[in-house]
This record gives sequence, C-alpha cells and structure tokens, in this order.
Amino acid sequence: MAFTATASSSSGPTNKASAAADPKVGLLRELKSHEIAVDELNHLPSSRAVYQRNGNLFFRMTIQKATAMEQRELDSAKAKLKVLDASS
Repeated sequence: MAFTATASSSSGPTNKASAAADPKVGLLRELKSHEIAVDELNHLPSSRAVYQRNGNLFFRMTIQKATAMEQRELDSAKAKLKVLDASS
C-alpha cells in the first residue's frame, strides 16, 4: 500500500456548486487537502514508498520529496487565500 497525494472530494452537487460560486470555498478545501497530505507524509516510516500523481501518471519518490512538493502547494494555496482576502 502506498500513499497517493491527491485531492478527492466525495461532496454532492450542492457543495460543488457552492465551491464554484465562491472561489474561497474551493481554496479552503484545497488548503485542507494539502495540510492533510503533509501530515500523512510526516507520519509515514522512512522505508515506505510513496507515489505522487502528476496528471494521469504516478511517480515513485521519496517521502521527503513528496512532502516538499505538498508543502510548496500548501504555501501557494495560503498565498492565494491571502490575496483573495486582501481583495475582499
């Protein structure tokens, strides 16, 4: 079993419609998804194989590289949220 850092949503159509109408909701979901991925990666044993999804392909990488990628995505989402809050 391997960790896959992907954002999946099991929300219904009403939640998806509200996320599309309010970009802040979608951004908060993305932020939470990246936070969870970073926490999960930090709690894996170092010998564990992880796979990062890039488009339709999965690439095997070290936990450190996967954590760094997820952290960059998390920081990017936080920056977008800050810009969105500043413009409101």
